[in-house]
Amino acid sequence: MTRRIRAAVLERPGAGLAIEELDLADPARDEVLVRIDAAGVCHSDYHYLTGDLPSRMPLVPGHEGAGEVVAVGADVTAVRPGDVVGLMWRPRCGRCRHCLGGRPALCQSGAVHAASGGLQDGTSRLRRPDGTTVHHLMGVSCFAEYAIVSERAVVPIPPGVPADIAAITGCAVVTGVGTVLNAIGPCAGRGLVVFGAGGVGLSVVMGAVLAGAYPIVAVDMVTERLEAATRLGATHVVNAGSGDVAAALTDIDGFDYAVEAIGRPATLRQAFDALRPGGTLVAIGLGPAGQELSLPLNPLVQRERRVIGSLYGSSNPQLDVPKLLSLYQAGRLPIDQLVGTHYPLDRIDDAMTDLIGGAVGRGIIVPHQGL
Repeated sequence: MTRRIRAAVLERPGAGLAIEELDLADPARDEVLVRIDAAGVCHSDYHYLTGDLPSRMPLVPGHEGAGEVVAVGADVTAVRPGDVVGLMWRPRCGRCRHCLGGRPALCQSGAVHAASGGLQDGTSRLRRPDGTTVHHLMGVSCFAEYAIVSERAVVPIPPGVPADIAAITGCAVVTGVGTVLNAIGPCAGRGLVVFGAGGVGLSVVMGAVLAGAYPIVAVDMVTERLEAATRLGATHVVNAGSGDVAAALTDIDGFDYAVEAIGRPATLRQAFDALRPGGTLVAIGLGPAGQELSLPLNPLVQRERRVIGSLYGSSNPQLDVPKLLSLYQAGRLPIDQLVGTHYPLDRIDDAMTDLIGGAVGRGIIVPHQGL
């Protein structure tokens, strides 16, 4: 059995997104059919659109979503029809060395998704009416009215949490806040600077406030994003487009932690140079495949600086997403301030244009809007 849906399809890098009718198969025994009520527009999606990150084509992008469970496979026990769930682009298989070692963000299932453009078994549930296979992105593909995902890729959402909040928490928020709570750890009273004040960078600011870091500095080229960082608790901001970033950061007196949420070698180097002796640079932004980072050897050694990467906030989403949403409901994590413009599926190109243009807040695709 199949379901006819509308989805945004990328035929090849640089071709732009086309809204098409596709056939979506029923869920397999361990899969879930989700009606997509909100899908966040992430810079990672744009990397696939441009070809900066490789994937199998044609492709339905979108990896940050939430919605209602419509149907489940015979072996699914975690959710049932009617449940509201958030989607995770790195489900934990529970069996690989990374999952067993407490680092599910590194689960080997991600490699299966990347290599196959399919779900956990490496196959796709998406077809064009002529039978052509259309691939999944990160096992999610939520720029669509409906998505089939693994049972391990959904997390139940507490009652009363809006779909747009749930969607962005499953990627931007858990990545940014998780970087502070998981990759950095206790940092009360210690200086932190974040390069990039998009959805992930602003989430880093929220995490730093939650952890008690001080000072908290945001660096970006868009004035409105820096204003948003200030509202969320940044104690200082630096406009990278209107002055000497290094001099401005020196005036604030060095940092124990620097987080780079852009994915550019130049800003990674700026973040490294801003560290105090013994400081740690955390790289969380993705860039074009093949990019390399060059750092000076002697300052790395003589000042005992550390450089680490953090994927998905080094989180365990099944535990961390509900925790973050409970903090939101308690008024301690203002995730609603990250939500930007809502777009119907037919305006997804506008959403991408606004993203690249420096829009403040996370753009949200609402696939069923206007239907």
